[in-house]
Amino acid sequence: MTNLDGLYNEQMASHSESASAKKIVPRDPARTRARILKAAIAEFSAKGYSGARTVQIASRAKSNIRMLYHYFGGKDALYVCVLEEVLSKLRAAELQLDFDALAPTAGILQMFDFIDTHFGARPELRRLLAYENMNQARHLKRSALIREGASPVLDLIGNLLRRGEAIGLFRPGVDPLHLYVAMVSMAYYSRAHGPTLSRIFETDLLADDWQAAHRTQSHEMLMGFLAPVIKKGRKA
Repeated sequence: MTNLDGLYNEQMASHSESASAKKIVPRDPARTRARILKAAIAEFSAKGYSGARTVQIASRAKSNIRMLYHYFGGKDALYVCVLEEVLSKLRAAELQLDFDALAPTAGILQMFDFIDTHFGARPELRRLLAYENMNQARHLKRSALIREGASPVLDLIGNLLRRGEAIGLFRPGVDPLHLYVAMVSMAYYSRAHGPTLSRIFETDLLADDWQAAHRTQSHEMLMGFLAPVIKKGRKA
């Protein structure tokens, strides 16, 4: 065998080994999809729907645009999946809360503390909600999953309100949705508008000590709102 034949055989063997190695690399669709979704959350929360680019999302995910469209169908559908992902995590965590062994007041405060902690730890959720509000919830309207997840949370709060009312801790007639919106407002507003409010009032509203004091005040406001109304007796 000539040296040329030997070189040719070595090259063919190397090519065969390389081809075999490529063949045995397993594909992981779930992992690829999860990477794209994670990258999309970062991109959309940073730039909003209009500013985000699918090419950039694919690059962040170390994937390609073909895979993005394969798993999600396009930018609109991907954005709906992003909203479903961040809000479903909130709903799933809320539903893990167990109030059965707690007094109604402790249950309400625990619900608020959870909401407060969740929004505080997830700036991407705050930004995505802000962008979607500017778009009049155009994409949220397309998701049945998000609507279905809301009712159990209101049921949890409603049960706490009924228990508290039955033993005289809470005033009657408190609507669970109004109360939930109030709790989210107290947890969300100071963070979502923290940069501008901090500048206007020359106080760092995003500092840990300010947020801790705000949580304490929110507790007092909730308990004051829920307390039964004491009717004054008629004067003699």
